[in-house]
Amino acid sequence: MKKIFPVIVVLITLSLLGIIYIQVSWIKSAVLIKQEQLFQRGVSMSNDVYNDMMYRRQAAVMFKLDNPKDPSGAVKGFNLDVTRGAYSPLSVSDFFNVQEVKRCIQNNMRKNHLDSTSFEFAIINTTPGSEIGTLKMQSAGFEKMYRENEADNDRKKYTVHVVFLTEPNDFNARGEKLIIIMPSDDTVAKQLGVMITGGVLFTMIIIMAFALTIRTLLNQKKLSEIKSDFINNMTHELKTPLATISLAIDAIRNEKVMSKPEKIQYFSGIIKEENKRMNKQVESILQSALLEKDEIGLKLQATDVHNVIQHTADNLQLQLAAKNGVVDLQLDAINPVIMADDVHFSNLIFNLMDNAIKYSNDQLEIKIQTYNTRKSLFIVISDNGIGMSRDTISRIFEKFYRAHTGNVHNVKGFGLGLTYVKAIVDAHKGKIKVESTVGKGSKFTLEFPQD
Repeated sequence: MKKIFPVIVVLITLSLLGIIYIQVSWIKSAVLIKQEQLFQRGVSMSNDVYNDMMYRRQAAVMFKLDNPKDPSGAVKGFNLDVTRGAYSPLSVSDFFNVQEVKRCIQNNMRKNHLDSTSFEFAIINTTPGSEIGTLKMQSAGFEKMYRENEADNDRKKYTVHVVFLTEPNDFNARGEKLIIIMPSDDTVAKQLGVMITGGVLFTMIIIMAFALTIRTLLNQKKLSEIKSDFINNMTHELKTPLATISLAIDAIRNEKVMSKPEKIQYFSGIIKEENKRMNKQVESILQSALLEKDEIGLKLQATDVHNVIQHTADNLQLQLAAKNGVVDLQLDAINPVIMADDVHFSNLIFNLMDNAIKYSNDQLEIKIQTYNTRKSLFIVISDNGIGMSRDTISRIFEKFYRAHTGNVHNVKGFGLGLTYVKAIVDAHKGKIKVESTVGKGSKFTLEFPQD
């Protein structure tokens, strides 16, 4: 696992980076292609506008030539010299008004699949050899969009198309040009919006899946290490009583011992105590299995917490004596009765006090306080033991976790005690809080409802 895990991380990381690179490259290419397509459609639209305008002007000229004395004045825009048979068009603005030019541009934009709702235009009359022209007509928002385009030219916010309306084959004559300005970025973004959003969304999903995969692998690695530690501890914990039982049996078989009933009684007692110890260890493992399956069944009944605490403290007097320890009971709760499972609640108090004894030095002092609030009963168990670091506090309720105390086996157990405590507190709909400082001791605060 240690060798495979880095390889898996590297391969997945490279794959993810490759996918992201391809996605970014594809989006950039798609944007460029769409912009080019948009520009080409704009060019095609400009040519169509030119053709439509020239067709109308040519038709008007031909009509006037055929009807030189037409008094209606409906067609104008050129000077006619009948004797020479020549004409000279004056201006496009003489043939179109603003609305007609706008309608012509809109029709051709729709024809070329362009957004016909947002554009501005102007017709400028230019003189050969001069960049300064005379404005003949313009749409309402042309000046504003033109200024924005000049200011934002680097960002290419707009696309500008220029349609030259100069007379064909007469490049030296006075000419006109039609300037059409329309948004470019917005149109591309709208056309590619769904694909870009989809690409970003699926890339984010892949990143999340990658993160979850790494997290799962790390958790599996951590679980594997914890289980290995558990098996080592279990082997050590079960091997010790078995060795003691084996020695006691060998002693009983000794002829000198067999003739002395008191010796047989002594070694039989050792065997019985070690057997109880093994049963407790097996029971701890079985309780762990029940916790994992969430199959702890509680038989709730009215339980006097003070009686449970007092009874547990009495049962631990031998262990306390080995550490020169004392228990200070400050049972001040006015109402010490809660609905609890007598067996599991007793085990809960026992595990907390047993931990305080295990993780302590000589001259141990354990203080147990109880008090009531309006709806809850609080139990506070504090000691002056070795204490815990912040990292240990954050993990003490994890299954099989045991705080490091220098020697792996200097404290007996499988790391299931506090996991069991947390599960029982939760099953009773209570809360547990831990406070600790290394070298100064720990404090467990339990809260149980009394509604």
